[in-house]
Amino acid sequence: MRIVVTGGAGFLGSHLCTRLVEDGHDVLCLDNFCTGVPRNVEHLLGHDRFRLVKADVTDYVHVTGDVDLVLHFASPASPIDYLELPIETMKVGSLGTLHALGLAKERGARFVLASTSETYGDPQVHPQTEDYWGHVNPVGPRGVYDEAKRFGEALTMAYRRTHDVNTGIVRIFNTFGPRMRPNDGRAIPNFIRQAINGDPITVAGDGKQTRSVCYVEDLVDGILRFAMTDHPGPMNIGNPSEISMLDLAGWIRDLVGSESEISFIERPTDDPAVRRPDITLARETLGWQPVVEVEDGLRRTIAWFREHPELVRVG
Repeated sequence: MRIVVTGGAGFLGSHLCTRLVEDGHDVLCLDNFCTGVPRNVEHLLGHDRFRLVKADVTDYVHVTGDVDLVLHFASPASPIDYLELPIETMKVGSLGTLHALGLAKERGARFVLASTSETYGDPQVHPQTEDYWGHVNPVGPRGVYDEAKRFGEALTMAYRRTHDVNTGIVRIFNTFGPRMRPNDGRAIPNFIRQAINGDPITVAGDGKQTRSVCYVEDLVDGILRFAMTDHPGPMNIGNPSEISMLDLAGWIRDLVGSESEISFIERPTDDPAVRRPDITLARETLGWQPVVEVEDGLRRTIAWFREHPELVRVG
């Protein structure tokens, strides 16, 4: 297959590109390097089945030749990024999605939108099932990301209903692994960086809020299984293993072998109290569930951070 990956130099996008090339597909990676970096795909640059193009999908998407699949993964995805780039985040969720859908429509390609568990907001239903509409503050600071993704979902369904485009929506839950930026504001890279450096590990609020974390290898497998079907979604892809932020901080500190103290900082506005996917649909439809134990994934991620000391000592 010939596959276009928008945001392909980002954390998730780069892992998708790697897996697709390994599986024998031709991959065109589009990225404007707003938050992604060429380094994430440098191991693919000499491969004859991979091409990297600097492009901003909010301007236009121009691709020559046949396209079988469009994976739309372009977007700032960490709180630091989308709070610093609110308009860019809204634009890539709206105009970027519009242009990527247009490409899929023009070429008769399957289209998959990378949506997010943030569409559920601070949920009043737990665990979260795909038929839950969410509890989102559209005018809060996080709304730029939450509503961009919710709009993207609505636009994707409009193209499916109006233009008969073969679309799919995956709702991605918290994911971690190698190539995460150590200062991107997400809990796991923050905790690992702080623990390795011997700095205080900063936990927001009282640390009782929960997340469900999935190792990137599992997530990529789930996404590609979904992409190779004609299922419209939305479909949750994530690990239902739920943990509090305080317990996660302590776990990472122990795995690093650090003596960092745990300190508490102000909790962000509209920070969700709980997060856990119901993955029944993915299990029954794709035969998919996570297989990498969280501790194994954390060990692999910590090892990657140790192998890149130039990235750990930041700020």
